[in-house]
Amino acid sequence: MDADPLSEPRLVVEPGLAARVAAVAAPVLQGMGYRLVRIRITGDAGCTVQIMAERPDGSMQIDDCEAVSRALSPVLDVADPIERAYRLEISSPGIDRPLVRRSDFERFGGHLAKIEMAVAHEGRKRFRGVLGGVEGDRVLLRRDDAPAGETADVWLTIAEIAEARLVLTDALISESMRRGKQAERELKRSLGLKPPASPHPKGPFAKPKPTKMQAPNNTKKHRLAAEGASRGDRHRERGD
Repeated sequence: MDADPLSEPRLVVEPGLAARVAAVAAPVLQGMGYRLVRIRITGDAGCTVQIMAERPDGSMQIDDCEAVSRALSPVLDVADPIERAYRLEISSPGIDRPLVRRSDFERFGGHLAKIEMAVAHEGRKRFRGVLGGVEGDRVLLRRDDAPAGETADVWLTIAEIAEARLVLTDALISESMRRGKQAERELKRSLGLKPPASPHPKGPFAKPKPTKMQAPNNTKKHRLAAEGASRGDRHRERGD
């Protein structure tokens, strides 16, 4: 894998018109510090060109999408890879994201994925299972639908994959949330922002010291004592 994550090539790529858009978009994204994930062109409600991008750490916020859209729109207008009118849509890969680079398959090892092959492997094109690691140019998939008596492990050549994406599971959601919080902490640290002070300085389980309640000072006893004092009788405490 390349030492620079921005220059790591995609091994799962699009054919045809989407490949032409990718050839224009990828250098612009890389120059801005982003990586191209996938290009998808659909004809729903007119022509839509969806470009998935991310930072090398996998994050992609709304501000990032807006910045990419502003930079990429004029470049696509000049290059004109699509001869008809279209709507440009910039998005993040999402939680159940496509897997397009070797590092994607490594990073999400242990998670469930669906893979469709461009070239049939052992007579079949569709596979589903848990990602088990990468060796050379192949990825190990432990099938969860393997019949009894048939080996569940299958090695698939990454360059022969047409599409691979994660399956949304509770484990994947938890991992995504953890990565999101970690990225937020690193961003705040890089900006020099200090975390908010703890409301319990003695520890997260320390209970705040209860406020001492003052004794009442307006009871009948106090009122009678005040009246007695005004008459010179300081020993009277009870009335009729």
